[in-house]
Amino acid sequence: MSSDPTARNALAGEASPFLQHGATQPVDWMPWGREAFERARREDRPILLDIGAVWCHWCHVMDAETYDDPEIAALINENYVAIKVDRDERPDVDARYQRAVQLMTGQGGWPLTAFLTPDGDVFYGGTYFPARDSHGRPSMRRVLTELARLWREDRERALESMKSVRENLARVAEAEAQPAEPEHAHLAHIIEDLAQSFDFRNGGFGRAPKFPNPAALELLLDHALENDVAWARRVVVETMHAMARGGIFDQLGGGFHRYATDARWLVPHFEKMAYDNGPLLSLYARAAEALSDPELRETAEGIISYYRDVAPALLDEGGFPASQDADFGFDNDGDYWTWTREEVHDALGGDPLLVRAAMVAYGLDDPGSSMHQDPERHVLFRAADAQTVARTLGIDVAEAKQTLAEVRSRLKQVRDARPRPFVDETLYSDWVSLVASGHIAAARWIGDDEAGAAALRALHRVLGAGWVDGAGLRHRVGDDGSGPLLDDQAYGLVACLDAFEYTQDAQWLTRARALADVLLDRFRDIRTGAFRDRPVDAQADVDMLDQPLLPIADSPTPAGNSTAALGLLRLHALMQNQRYADAAYGVLRAFAGAAHRIGGSASTWARALAWAIHPVTSVVIVDTGDTDGDALFAAALRSTRPRTVVRRIRPGELQPDALPPDLRAMVTGEAPRAYVCAGRTCAAPVNDPAALTEVLHTLRG
Repeated sequence: MSSDPTARNALAGEASPFLQHGATQPVDWMPWGREAFERARREDRPILLDIGAVWCHWCHVMDAETYDDPEIAALINENYVAIKVDRDERPDVDARYQRAVQLMTGQGGWPLTAFLTPDGDVFYGGTYFPARDSHGRPSMRRVLTELARLWREDRERALESMKSVRENLARVAEAEAQPAEPEHAHLAHIIEDLAQSFDFRNGGFGRAPKFPNPAALELLLDHALENDVAWARRVVVETMHAMARGGIFDQLGGGFHRYATDARWLVPHFEKMAYDNGPLLSLYARAAEALSDPELRETAEGIISYYRDVAPALLDEGGFPASQDADFGFDNDGDYWTWTREEVHDALGGDPLLVRAAMVAYGLDDPGSSMHQDPERHVLFRAADAQTVARTLGIDVAEAKQTLAEVRSRLKQVRDARPRPFVDETLYSDWVSLVASGHIAAARWIGDDEAGAAALRALHRVLGAGWVDGAGLRHRVGDDGSGPLLDDQAYGLVACLDAFEYTQDAQWLTRARALADVLLDRFRDIRTGAFRDRPVDAQADVDMLDQPLLPIADSPTPAGNSTAALGLLRLHALMQNQRYADAAYGVLRAFAGAAHRIGGSASTWARALAWAIHPVTSVVIVDTGDTDGDALFAAALRSTRPRTVVRRIRPGELQPDALPPDLRAMVTGEAPRAYVCAGRTCAAPVNDPAALTEVLHTLRG
């Protein structure tokens, strides 16, 4: 048991910050596990399942309004077995119960509130239930009372509801994988779907709420670069600029919030997630180089600065935080991040020039940036650039830039003195890998070598403390009870490939191969050829966990199956091992028949498909490790050409079997030389970085 004197239930001793708070509540919470279900069966009670997260604002609200209330806690303790789950810690549990509740209600999200039979099947569910009946939502007290009565007096109705949910889940699972031969038409359809959903006024896809979609933007960036497609470039640039200028990007501290509640990207839900900022850093760093766009570079630098600011010790030790909370108390929603005009005035010491510059630059007169629950509070967004501020204030551009830098510095200093929302430094293998990949992208494309070093430290730690021989990467690093999940292996595979290309250190290729072997040996679903989200031989506490999930949609994290296929195809390109290519093709084939239905949500799958059906560019640098070789290698790494892999080899270390056949016939021990083949089309060897850059820009496969 925990030594925490405030602990009141079986969550005492749990490592999760979210569950640690639950341990102080009067509800008799139990952690997910066999003991809870056995108790429910023994006592013939239904189960109340609460799934939430430490970063989730409405989870905090429901905790405070409902689960901290002694009367409601007594009602729960008398009639239910209560289980609390951290969705970050158990995404496999969350995924299944989210799907069940969505099928029942059409809604999902957090907190997820589900009512289960003692065997773990859902018979009723929802998300946030208020303390009192409100806006058509029944109060939690009423729900608890009615469902307890239903279980005692009319259980057959509950069981009929449970059977209906189970049948619907089976139908959805059956339709999840729809095999067909993958072809270019599937790729074209997904790109067209993104084009049709583009918001020409505000950037992004679809209507509010607006979520960042880095996978879709990476796909369209590839399309623009490879085929010189103007509309795709426009979609990428306008969306990335709109997000970077909006309130969804933290204009003072850097980093992206989780999503915007409005179409203009102005007012976000304020939590910051590793699974957003890692892929967005990769995207912004690569696009900054590809499009020669300083604003995109500045945004990438802001994400890096955010991580260095909020968790410097963790970055030094090896790792990246999982999330930052939206607030520092349930009764405020974004107060840390937002400003009244008076607060801005006071923070700037009442200086007229600074105050006017802040008002213009950050849109403090725009009603669209005000908070719904408190219109006096505004989210800062980039409403005007330095040139506009200069014209408005009647000063030159240089003075405007200096003034804006002073404004930002002072505002951040004042904000830093506020109580800071909680930063969760728990290491989850999948999310650390995503952020590590982003930092390696920053090292490659914006030249931040310290970002690359931080990524390598993090991956060393994850692979050292999280790896189990024969089993793979544990989900939670350092937790012996945490099982490996698909995303841990898939994102880890891609991060190791990123680390290998960046460093050319063979240990990373060895690690990547080990992760690929785990995917093939432990996660592959024999019936479909796709990968399950849990190992096929994983033990399940209840039948719900035995339901195979085959994730293919980016949501918004890159889908595990698609990421695995992408990583396996990259690994094949680097090692020429057909086993990996065949496994990737099996994943692509498993979902090709569903591509028309999934559309733009299958953007990562579409990128993997492009790797499978279009020429891959292989770059081999042969050199002795001198400065001329360094220059060639740097030029190769800077290339943003789609579907490109880079190998650097010493003359005496040539391994022809690891090279594509056409390159195999060309490469000699002469150094320094750069060899490039795009599929079957090869360029003449070059020994000049500028010449290599030109080849990579012009060669067509």
